[in-house]
Amino acid sequence: MPLTPLDIHNKEFGRRLRGYDEDEVNEFLDQVIKDYETIIRENKELQNQILNMQEKLNHFSNIEETLSKTIIVAQEAADEVRNNAKKEAQLIIKEAEKNADRIINDSLSKSRKVSVEVEELKKQASIFRARFRTLVEAQLELLSQDDWRTLDPGQHPELEQLSRG
Repeated sequence: MPLTPLDIHNKEFGRRLRGYDEDEVNEFLDQVIKDYETIIRENKELQNQILNMQEKLNHFSNIEETLSKTIIVAQEAADEVRNNAKKEAQLIIKEAEKNADRIINDSLSKSRKVSVEVEELKKQASIFRARFRTLVEAQLELLSQDDWRTLDPGQHPELEQLSRG
């Protein structure tokens, strides 16, 4: 058990002949008691500081552990977001490719339809040109005859055709 200031104060020494000066010993013991009390008080303060520091260290260790866990969770969340973004991008690309294929197929279908229509219009234009040529030739033939004023439409079937349309 450690020595206390009270133990030092109450310490009694035996007396002998030609011993130490009692007042000097008492003064020295009083000084030792003061110094010892100061050391004990400082030691208690240091122990309190150590406890305080230990509590703070524990607190910061807990914060560090929490931050580490938070960083891990955030990293996992970031990885998940990145993976989801990749999947979504792939879906968007596939959808865009489907739309592009549909647009191309629609365009090809429309192009074929327009080509057919153009061919039909060319045929109609050719027929129209042939009829118009026939009409113009008939008119030129009529103009080249001398009796064009007295013509009977019944004698010229091509005129009958032109008058019907």
